[in-house]
Amino acid sequence: MSDQGREGGLGAPTRHPLNQNEPKFWDEEDLNKELERVFDICHTCRRCVSLCNSFPTLFDLVDDSETMEVDGVAKADYTKVVDQCYLCDLCYLTKCPYVPPHEWNVDFPHLMLRAKAIKFNKGDTKFRDRIITSTDTMGKLASKPVLNSLANWGTKSTLSRKLLDSAFGIHKDAKLPPYNSETARGQHSTLMYDPAAEGSSSETTTANQKNERVTLFTTCYCNYNEPSIADSLIKVLQHNEVEVELAPREHCCGMPKLELGDLKSVTRLKEQNIPILYQAVLRGNAIVAAVPSCVLMFKQELPLMFPDDDQVQAVAAAFFDPFEFLYRMNKEGRLNTNFPHKLGNISYHVACHQRVQNIGPKTKQILELIGDTSVKNIERCSGHDGTYGIKTETLKYANKIVKPIVRQIKQQEPDYYGSDCPIAGKHIENNLEGEQVAIHPIDLLRIAYDI
Repeated sequence: MSDQGREGGLGAPTRHPLNQNEPKFWDEEDLNKELERVFDICHTCRRCVSLCNSFPTLFDLVDDSETMEVDGVAKADYTKVVDQCYLCDLCYLTKCPYVPPHEWNVDFPHLMLRAKAIKFNKGDTKFRDRIITSTDTMGKLASKPVLNSLANWGTKSTLSRKLLDSAFGIHKDAKLPPYNSETARGQHSTLMYDPAAEGSSSETTTANQKNERVTLFTTCYCNYNEPSIADSLIKVLQHNEVEVELAPREHCCGMPKLELGDLKSVTRLKEQNIPILYQAVLRGNAIVAAVPSCVLMFKQELPLMFPDDDQVQAVAAAFFDPFEFLYRMNKEGRLNTNFPHKLGNISYHVACHQRVQNIGPKTKQILELIGDTSVKNIERCSGHDGTYGIKTETLKYANKIVKPIVRQIKQQEPDYYGSDCPIAGKHIENNLEGEQVAIHPIDLLRIAYDI
């Protein structure tokens, strides 16, 4: 047997296109056959039992059935497994020995995505989930002056949280991020690319050809919830003589809607974002975003949904994780490695959606360029996902999944801790229940630069 097609083979995993435009994709009978096939493989393997709650849910269904096999599980119960999957991709990346090119062709996350999409198309989706995945719309409303105060009051008020829990399904104990009335794009509006000023911009580029130019995709979270992260990224890039632009318009990357199975909204957001970002690529810009899920959306998920769209592929090729970009600069001898401030011992949670990009430990490698600084990687899922960790029915599982990370940080007693995923960092912080707060790695780099 070819080494590429067996367990333990050295061939890199292959991700196949989603094929959401084929009629077979939406055939529920065909979906159930594939779910049964893959569930049977998972049941006989059980290697992923510790990753998330999808697998314990599946194995409990099997073990409690009359046959104690997958054929004893009611197909109506398959959705219980699907509902626990938040597409972290760790089973595909780190555990499953049967991912393609193995002949069994198991891609558990994208099978769950297909099931979510069919479920969404049937209208079997809660109103709550449609609202909380509309991150751009929520951010625009909650950042408006009057509504901003009301929204932030509502996230803290005991009465409003009880009402949100009972009536809307947002757990009263889930920590919700505040909204900022001064968005990142508003604070840095002078960096907005203006096509009318292209002539003067070109002259600047000609005068500084050695300097790279980046279009910053601010993301919904950094734009509305933590503009300080975007500010730090801008300052770090500018400190390294990188010219930073903001796209003239920006919309949600589509990852929240993808995780919901709302592929029509994903397509709509792609059609809004890609032409704008493609123009940046044509100007020679790299594209950077500080949230791993947004980077992954443009680098992997959209290319797999639209494999024949040349603009999507061009944007994907130009998209970088911030530390991936800085690592490339360092490799070329262009990174400023003069760090006046030392950071000491750092506990660093490696975000799932960053690991899936297969770029290696770039954050750790850059931070360890700082003198007297050591970084301890923690490669476990935080369990938050952005929406999974705030729902009434799933917060308890999110808190359980994060426990190994919390335990490691407590053992390490670091000077700093954090994650490239700011939401994961906050979830870890909330479960640590101490005075020390999570700090995004790009904020740590800004501290080290003393800028």
